Amino acid sequence: MLSTAAKHSGGQEQRYIGRFAPSPTGPLHQGSLLAALASFLDAKAHDGKWLLRIEDVDQHRTVHGASQAICETLEAHQLFWDGTPIIQSDRDARYIEILQQLAAQERIFYCNCSRKLLKQHSGPYPGSCRKHKQAHYRLATATEPASHAIRFDVGHKQPRQEQFIDRILGPQSFDIGALGDFIIRRRDSLFAYQLAVVVDDADQGITDIVRGADLLDSTPWQILLQRALGLKSPRYAHLPLLVNSADQSKLSKQTGAPAIDNSQVVTNVLRALHQLGQALPIVPPSVTSTAPSKRSSLQDPQLVRDILAHAIAHWDAHKIPISPQLITD
Repeated sequence: MLSTAAKHSGGQEQRYIGRFAPSPTGPLHQGSLLAALASFLDAKAHDGKWLLRIEDVDQHRTVHGASQAICETLEAHQLFWDGTPIIQSDRDARYIEILQQLAAQERIFYCNCSRKLLKQHSGPYPGSCRKHKQAHYRLATATEPASHAIRFDVGHKQPRQEQFIDRILGPQSFDIGALGDFIIRRRDSLFAYQLAVVVDDADQGITDIVRGADLLDSTPWQILLQRALGLKSPRYAHLPLLVNSADQSKLSKQTGAPAIDNSQVVTNVLRALHQLGQALPIVPPSVTSTAPSKRSSLQDPQLVRDILAHAIAHWDAHKIPISPQLITD
């Protein structure tokens, strides 16, 4: 069984354990720094731990050197994590163990539907292979895909809603039938995000997840997996997304979001606090000056620590905008 560290113990709430879990597909940008800062402040305001996990389960998208660059940016902004980071690519044996547990419960099935067949259905997965609870599974090779994708059976005996309370967005309800059976091991034999994140959160004892609203729709799938594995779900808080001011597209590596400038850490932190609706400390105008003679103050570690201390003392998640998106400037 998975770790039950996230469950109540002795009738008392487990100490807050949060995390930041970036994918090493490039350097951190303004949007990812916003998520890092919010999760850090929420953890520290609750006198909790803040863990780091490198989510490189999708190894095809991993960029060489990105993990190191991410760590350097967090350290430059005085966002220091507790303990040793978890690296997902080191955890295949654990994911296989959990896959076997789900197979024993008949909660997974083996899907060999072609892309052509799936494209004929505009809605959720049509359930074509749901009866295939057992199969002779062949791993992917360098030239051939795996014999099957492996999907989680969400259950279709009756229509139902999956509900949870988001700490920022409030009550959420999702139609499970509309979401459909989801992949937990892909045709390239890599484990899918949905499985990896649930296993990792449980093994790290995560009690609270603060992340971008682009992952809101994944939450009901993750709750279903947690329930199947006998786990208590963490509390969720989904942040509004940063969008480009020009075309309203989500700020991301795919849309060309520039890397965070580690020489402007004071400006970066103050801007993110403002976007999160938080109370700002009083900072002398000379500190944020763009004049070359003043630039050294923009990366003053002690000044950043003072700003973060003020932010932790005044942190209020209720002030985070409910709007689904924030403009970058």
